[in-house]
Amino acid sequence: GTQGAESIIQGEMVSELLHHLDTHKSMGPDGIHLRSLRQLAEMLKSLSIIYQQSWLTREVPVDWKLSNVMPIYKKGQKEDLGNYSPVSLISVPGKVMEQIILSAITQHVYYIQVI
Repeated sequence: GTQGAESIIQGEMVSELLHHLDTHKSMGPDGIHLRSLRQLAEMLKSLSIIYQQSWLTREVPVDWKLSNVMPIYKKGQKEDLGNYSPVSLISVPGKVMEQIILSAITQHVYYIQVI
């Protein structure tokens, strides 16, 4: 069910995830730079509420579902589109929510000893 978001999504977890963001990575389509998120970690309570509501409602903000697909040059002639790889840049808060979900699933699988 949707119960237990308070125990799954905690400020400390969000703070830890934000603190470990690689500030040299590119920002997603929301225009939020990773460095900004680290600096705004003191606004953690509001962000944690968004994560908790996303968990409880099983919905995430629309912007978290968007991505910018950028062509990254590999090798060869730059005029040949086959020499580029597509890379998707997604929302940083969305990436953090993915980590929260992964952590919850991992804890659940461990707790019920599925594996």
